Amino acid sequence: MPKGTGISLSRQALLRLPRYYRYVSHCRDRGMKFVSSEEIAREAEVNPVQVRKDLTQFGQFGKPGVGYNVVELASVLEEILGIRNLNEAVLVGAGRLGTAIANYSGFARYGLSIVALFDVDPLKIGERVGGKEVFHRSELSHVVRRLGIQVGIITVPAEEAQSVADDMVAAGIRAIWNFAPITIKVPGDVVVRNEDLAAGLATLFHHLAAEPSPVKKVSLLLSEAGD
Repeated sequence: MPKGTGISLSRQALLRLPRYYRYVSHCRDRGMKFVSSEEIAREAEVNPVQVRKDLTQFGQFGKPGVGYNVVELASVLEEILGIRNLNEAVLVGAGRLGTAIANYSGFARYGLSIVALFDVDPLKIGERVGGKEVFHRSELSHVVRRLGIQVGIITVPAEEAQSVADDMVAAGIRAIWNFAPITIKVPGDVVVRNEDLAAGLATLFHHLAAEPSPVKKVSLLLSEAGD
């Protein structure tokens, strides 16, 4: 249930709303006053009916023939997604992926601020990544408890991920964004979002393999022409 809304949303709806917000906030930045469900649907790659169905759950603020007030809709989506509140997070695994994530400034737009990184490599301890210091992993619990952090990001190898998740949960982390290629196990009151990059690549390559190659396409055309 989105914070402060009293509305229970399905997992599918929660995955669609950030796409709506990305486009609507872009419209707001451009100074647009209204946006239609068709425009949102086109950018989010969903059906306009689905957009209207999702947004109707938060009130009747769209106008037939005019569309949605951009500023109002952006504000509603920010409240639903918790973007208005700054959520501080810690990141464990200051390797290439962790460093790239820590250096990405775009997360601030969505209410995420990475305040500290952790690693076990002595050469990385004390360095600064994205303006944030890298601490030894043994200090994770102390930092999380002292700062009251509730969000953790995991970018360690698969064999270390469960141990990191256990440490995060024990320290009080309530939401984990996991980039390790493994499904971690956590208590029922802890939310986990798994980003399986390998699965994404496999899906991409599967679609490529399913498409006829240029040579096959030419062969098929020549075959059809000869019939």
